Amino acid sequence: MKVLMLNGSPHVKGNTAIALAEMEKIFAAEGFEVETVQVGTQVIAGCRGCGACGKLGRCVINDLVNETAPKLEAADIVIVGSPVHYASAGGTITAFMDRLMYSTPFDKTMKVGASVAVARRGGLSATFDQLNKYFTICGMPVASSQYWNSVHGAAPGEAQQDAEGLQTMRVLARNAAFLAKSIALGKEAFGLPEKEPWARTNFVR
Repeated sequence: MKVLMLNGSPHVKGNTAIALAEMEKIFAAEGFEVETVQVGTQVIAGCRGCGACGKLGRCVINDLVNETAPKLEAADIVIVGSPVHYASAGGTITAFMDRLMYSTPFDKTMKVGASVAVARRGGLSATFDQLNKYFTICGMPVASSQYWNSVHGAAPGEAQQDAEGLQTMRVLARNAAFLAKSIALGKEAFGLPEKEPWARTNFVR
C-alpha cells in the first residue's frame, strides 16, 4: 500500500518536513511505501478556471500537478503538510491542491486523507480545516489523531522540541494506516459505496 506526502513548505528541511518525517517512520513500520513530493519549492500557478481539464483529463498547465496526478491515483493515503501563512495554508500548496484535486478525473472515494499544519504560534486549526476540505469534497475519509494535526516551530529544527506535536503525528500515522488497511479489507468484501448520478444544481439559473 502507498502513502503520498505533499510538503507545501518552501524549506525542504524545515519544520513541516520534520512533522512529515515523524509520520513516515510509522508508515514504514506499518509496511507502507512512502513518497514525498516537495511542492513548496516549486512555482505553481493557480487554476485558470478554463475547464480544459474536463476534456483533457489533466490540467492544461503542464507542471508538477500533472506529474503528481498518477501518484495520487495510486495512493491509498494522502498527507498534505503546510506551514501557516496568515492563518491559512501557503499560496503554493493551495494553488497546487486546487488544480490537482480538480483536474484529476479518477475516483478518489475512500482514499484516506489527512492534513498537517505547522506554525510558530497561531492559525493552525484554520489551516488544518482548509486543507481537509480537499478531501471531504471527494469522498475521502479524513484520519484524525489525539489532537488537531499540528506541530509548533519557528526556527529551523525547532519542531523537534514539540514532543506533543510529534506524538500527534505518530498517532495520526497509525490511525491513517489502520483506516487504510480496514478500507482495503472492506473493499474486498463489499466493494465501494454505490454511486448516484451527480444531481448538480446552481443557485442562479
